[in-house]
Amino acid sequence: MDEIILEARNIKKKFRQGDREIEVLKGVDFKVKRNSVNSIIGVSGAGKSTLLHIMGALEKPTSGNIVFDGMEIQNMNNDELAGFRNKKIGLVFQFFNLLPEFNALENVMLPAMISRESGSRSQASRDKAAALLEEVGLKDRMNHRPADLSGGEQQRVAIARALVNDPVLLLADEPTGNLDRETAMAVYGIMIEMSRSKNTSFVVVTHDEELVRQSDYLFHLKDGKLL
Repeated sequence: MDEIILEARNIKKKFRQGDREIEVLKGVDFKVKRNSVNSIIGVSGAGKSTLLHIMGALEKPTSGNIVFDGMEIQNMNNDELAGFRNKKIGLVFQFFNLLPEFNALENVMLPAMISRESGSRSQASRDKAAALLEEVGLKDRMNHRPADLSGGEQQRVAIARALVNDPVLLLADEPTGNLDRETAMAVYGIMIEMSRSKNTSFVVVTHDEELVRQSDYLFHLKDGKLL
């Protein structure tokens, strides 16, 4: 039986807009299997990013539960949620969110340094970050700052950063939306390979049909429900 690492149970999300209450998610049920690549598609405004943020404990649902490896994350306090995100979840966004004053190696090191004990954090984090950057083809670009890297290179740095703490689940929101076709396919190829070699499951929000075709599972968010 395939192991389920994350389960969304009847997730609902409402937003207040003036005097109106808008229900974006209307009871989403969703299971993520270990070592799987999952794509979520849907029109703009359907709530894909909202669902991703709820799964990553960046946002709370109006009602419903997220169960991660047997833990109901809505019962965690803020400190527990921060530790959970740092150690269990990797996040990749359309806009790379790299710190401009740090080079590629330092950007990738940051989550590992936060999670390690102070006595061992620097060298162990540096070694892990360097190994990941080499895996994503940036061995010779580690000392470059984001402004000196192409869009594709910056997204590779972002993927390496998301993987540095060996997350069980990586969530990606339009990770190739700002890249040209060739670069997008190279980046997605890295993600697919990493899902196999790192035992990491991926959930990807995307409009890219080619990326969808390479996924293990496809879900369509429509009218507040996931099909």
